[in-house]
Amino acid sequence: MNKAVFLDRDGVLNKELGDYVCKFEDFSVLTHNYEPLRELQARGFLLIVITNQGGLAKGWYTPETLQQMHDHLIKTYADQGITITEAYFCNHHPQYNGNCLCRKPGSLMLEKAIARYQVDASKSYFIGDRERDVIAGEAAGVTGILIDSDQPIGEVLHLIQ
Repeated sequence: MNKAVFLDRDGVLNKELGDYVCKFEDFSVLTHNYEPLRELQARGFLLIVITNQGGLAKGWYTPETLQQMHDHLIKTYADQGITITEAYFCNHHPQYNGNCLCRKPGSLMLEKAIARYQVDASKSYFIGDRERDVIAGEAAGVTGILIDSDQPIGEVLHLIQ
């Protein structure tokens, strides 16, 4: 079995802009997380992104723009020796699609990743900047760690065994 650190995107891996990052030009990777993510990877954790992207349902940006952001995120971290195993996203929004099981605080994205990558949830963590991240993680059997938006992950490494 593998162990993983699941990571919210906006406010954890890239700069939080408020509601949504809608334009690629506004997408800014948080460079202060390079070293902590390298450390987690060295400790044997898979790094998996779990993100709500309801702006797609609202039509605020396109799937192509989202893919461009994710490609940039993955390449930027790869250039620093960090492997993002996969980026899962929910493209639903309750006002446009009704309720779904994948949108956090739902845990379906985590459950899919846990099954696909044979993750031991009891040895895994979810770092997020919203309570819904912690709730989703805990619903999937993962320990949730709540941080402030744009807070360096290095400040919570001591919580990860």
